[in-house]
Amino acid sequence: MKLFNTKNIIKLLAVLFIAITVISCQRDGSAAEDDLPQEDLTNIILNVKDVAAGTTQTYNYSMGAGGAQAIQLTDGKTYEVSAEFKNGNEDATQEIKDAKDEHFLIFNFPNSDITLTRTDDASSTRADGKRVGLKTQWVVTKAVKNPSVTSQLIFTLYHEPASVTEDAQANGNGVVYGTQTGGETDAQANYTITN
Repeated sequence: MKLFNTKNIIKLLAVLFIAITVISCQRDGSAAEDDLPQEDLTNIILNVKDVAAGTTQTYNYSMGAGGAQAIQLTDGKTYEVSAEFKNGNEDATQEIKDAKDEHFLIFNFPNSDITLTRTDDASSTRADGKRVGLKTQWVVTKAVKNPSVTSQLIFTLYHEPASVTEDAQANGNGVVYGTQTGGETDAQANYTITN
């Protein structure tokens, strides 16, 4: 009996292929450990309410579809903004709240002068006292600082960051609200800011 006959080689290759496929499909350890797998998020929705007018505009970013929706903001106005995450028609926002200690949102406004305050209630405030960022208030000084450069919001949800802060930091011609070290990106959306 030959050890390296064609049947044994084919069986060995099949087992190796299956093992490699299973290992490569997991995300940093076991996929079962991630409460909100990146592949499950389909939409990020921002509900932007003009506080003075009482009107709300909804901006729906479809993951993987490309293109940036334009959020229209008026200089001198204040907005209350809430973020929702969807998996198809299913609301995934509650999953983020349920695992709030494992999530954090970063708001990057290049080329805008917007003051952001996190207004999360206890349902989306982490055990370390840091607010996830599902609810925020934006005070717009200048929506578009330099008209020859695109103003935008780069909105990133991190999973299991090692540490987070709510600090604001100047970044080029804009401001980034929140910092994190470690973790993985669960979702990222790019919105254009206009006025």
